[in-house]
Amino acid sequence: MTYYLRQCQMLLNKPKTWLITGVAGFIGSNLLEHLLNLNQRVIGLDNFATGYQKNLDEVKKQVSLEQWERFSFIEGDICNLENCKAACEGVDYVLHQAALGSVPRSINDPVSTNSANISGFLNTLVAARDANVKSFTYAASSSTYGDHPALPKVEENIGKPLSPYAVTKYVNELYADVFARTHGFKTIGLRYFNVFGKRQDPNGAYAAVIPKWTAAMLKGNEVFINGDGETSRDFCFVENAVQANILAAIADEDSKNEVYNVAVGDRTTLNELFKALKVALAENDRYCEAEPNYREFREGDVRHSQADISKAKRKLGYNPEFKVITGINKAMPWYIQNV
Repeated sequence: MTYYLRQCQMLLNKPKTWLITGVAGFIGSNLLEHLLNLNQRVIGLDNFATGYQKNLDEVKKQVSLEQWERFSFIEGDICNLENCKAACEGVDYVLHQAALGSVPRSINDPVSTNSANISGFLNTLVAARDANVKSFTYAASSSTYGDHPALPKVEENIGKPLSPYAVTKYVNELYADVFARTHGFKTIGLRYFNVFGKRQDPNGAYAAVIPKWTAAMLKGNEVFINGDGETSRDFCFVENAVQANILAAIADEDSKNEVYNVAVGDRTTLNELFKALKVALAENDRYCEAEPNYREFREGDVRHSQADISKAKRKLGYNPEFKVITGINKAMPWYIQNV
């Protein structure tokens, strides 16, 4: 049995109370499903700005009635301190996922991004501190590496931010460090690298590349690649991110007041990704003959991204189970059914 599975067994034997902010979102709803399957008590906070009721409805179908009754939902906003305080009451572990994602969105609307990602983060941090929660784990971002050219990305070496979104995520890390120094309230930040999987929204101007391309292929629409297709990313299946969150939440004190990369430590170009999605569709009897349509590079994007995950392995026991192809194959039936 792996270290992660042993920790899950421990939680099964001794259930805790968790708060997930952004619970109706993509990663938040996957966390909810996993925690309920571990018979945990979960409080969820969401204002449905980017999350959906249908995500919660789907989780309800995936768990037993007894497990679902362990979930309490609060419709509220992290930009409201009182909502955050109410949500943190009686909580052991906080998993802070709520944010306005997307580099392009932050360029087009930096004020809203700043409000949710900085003011909202600070509200949640204050509420968790005041509630004396056992741990606070938050969604950081690989965008924090900015223009730093080295690969793979190591937590201690970052460059200048390339977007307002990246600025907000870096400020989260600064606030977390200051709270550890001034209040003794230690947290863990998880720098996500291009997380993908079921319940990731394929629609809208700010949709992530994998659901967006998959939806276009299924509908017979054009697939656009920004640049020459040789831009590369460390795509991380959502179940790897779930593992990282659970391990971070129950980590010992020596592992706190740190940030960790959450990825698989590999690189996939956009051209390779396009081919992989076509193969996965074909294996599910959905054939796509389309070829990609290349256009200009997108403002604020970095050229290459790959994580060094040795720190998370060493200090958290993180061991990503799913490579990009495995994750795509596991997620594809959901995309076909729901797109």
